Amino acid sequence: MRTLLTVIVLTTMVTTGWAEPTRRLSLDQYVDRMQAGWIGQMVGVGWGFPTEFKFNGRIIPADQMPKWEPATVNQFQQDDLYVEMTFLATLEQHGLDCSTRQAGIDLANSRYELWHANKFGRQNLRRGIAPPASGHPRFTQHSDDIDYQIESDYSGLIAPGMPQVAIELGEKFGRLMNYGDGVYGGQFVAGMYCEAFFEQDIHRIIEAGLACIPAESQYAEMVRDIVAWHQQYPDDWQATWRRVEAKYHNHPDYTHGLCCGPGGVDHFSIDVKLNGAYILIGLLYGDRDPDQTVIIATRCGQDSDCNPSNAAGILFTTIGYQKLPERFVSALDRQTKFAHTKYNFPKLCEVCEALALQAVERSDGHVEVTDDGSRVLVIPRRPPTPSQLMASSAAGPMEEMQFTPEEMAQIEVTE
Repeated sequence: MRTLLTVIVLTTMVTTGWAEPTRRLSLDQYVDRMQAGWIGQMVGVGWGFPTEFKFNGRIIPADQMPKWEPATVNQFQQDDLYVEMTFLATLEQHGLDCSTRQAGIDLANSRYELWHANKFGRQNLRRGIAPPASGHPRFTQHSDDIDYQIESDYSGLIAPGMPQVAIELGEKFGRLMNYGDGVYGGQFVAGMYCEAFFEQDIHRIIEAGLACIPAESQYAEMVRDIVAWHQQYPDDWQATWRRVEAKYHNHPDYTHGLCCGPGGVDHFSIDVKLNGAYILIGLLYGDRDPDQTVIIATRCGQDSDCNPSNAAGILFTTIGYQKLPERFVSALDRQTKFAHTKYNFPKLCEVCEALALQAVERSDGHVEVTDDGSRVLVIPRRPPTPSQLMASSAAGPMEEMQFTPEEMAQIEVTE
């Protein structure tokens, strides 16, 4: 089976252009698109925030969609942003080859309030349960929650055209609090970001993200469903939304009883597949329009600030900062630091640029200096190898993995 799969992958590489050995991206282009990716996250989370979890199992009426105001971009108190910046701080200090145990120590030492998978994963870490056990269903009922999907944007934004880097970062940081589909959701989103630096077509970006996760996973099944339903109902996103509700919100085979369980109208769900479907509905039916992408992803309901944040971050990456509509950047505050971090917007982007250069070198690429003195990232093209197939509903055995006494001495906050 694996031999046949390898043949199929290699054939796909040739027919889609993967046979080209490298991709080239000027450093200026990288920075422009990476900055736009962060702006997209800020726009999506700020615009959708007033509706968060106020419409569960229901579409938000059009007249209840908040209006965009330019100052809304300044989202410095949002956990949807500063938690992933904790991961960036770990990478800044310890490098891309940092251990997942170090990542766990750093998250354990964070002092901001958390919820769901993040909360219980951090509790496990503080109690001495080392990753990846800290995110295993044996030790938390939140393994399939949305948390790492929310926070995974950073890993794609520092890995342009390098999906394997994003996958590996998902194994290090995503498994602090998630497992199975909960991790795959983040790796999928990150894989879309990796491709968004080079590709405009949303379908191809989705295909690139899908290549980063196990094809047999329920998350991958959800992605394929959304693409098929979009083809079936190309002009009716609400018809696709109804199909999503029937399968990924109401059906017990797809909404497992770990955290939220199956439900319906007014039923809260933070399941990663359900909310990931809303990201895709926004991207596909938004048809590359920034406003419609955010509005549709928001109107799907449930975690209706996080989902448009992911969707807008990916779309804005394809556009680039210099080409964003003025209304999204005119009021940007470049001085204020994001809560619980040392990063203002320029410093955040500076750290991402440094990590991206590390990622290029780590991926056997290099930086080429042109005759005019500009720098170009030369990035090897390699098909990604997804993580091992796992499912929270039928999790494999996991022994409790303990931090050593020396590691526990580095954890300042205990539960």
